[in-house]
Amino acid sequence: MKPKYEQQMKKGVLEMLVLQLLTEKEKYGYQLICELKEKSGGMFLLKEGTLYPILYRMEGDGLVVSRWSQPKGKEVSKKYYQLEEEGRDTLEELKELWQTFSGNVDSILGSRAGAEDGCT
Repeated sequence: MKPKYEQQMKKGVLEMLVLQLLTEKEKYGYQLICELKEKSGGMFLLKEGTLYPILYRMEGDGLVVSRWSQPKGKEVSKKYYQLEEEGRDTLEELKELWQTFSGNVDSILGSRAGAEDGCT
């Protein structure tokens, strides 16, 4: 697949996927990057420079809140993100939109060539 097409398709679903991962429990950025990679079979291989602006934007929109962990021993402090109620509501809206969107795309992709289109 051409990288520019793949990149555009991924861009449209990243917020929804991050919100979904945060429904399970609070997570820090690198943990989200690893889970996206693992659960997508490597398709969603993000760099920090891609994920963190999404997290900052979602935090600014009130979808998530963040907190810094207290370092233990030689551990460094990590910034954890947690889903807010507004984020849960937005995720449900995004899921509904995705179902409608993907269903319509599938309908077009699965349509027979030369079939009546209903327009005259």
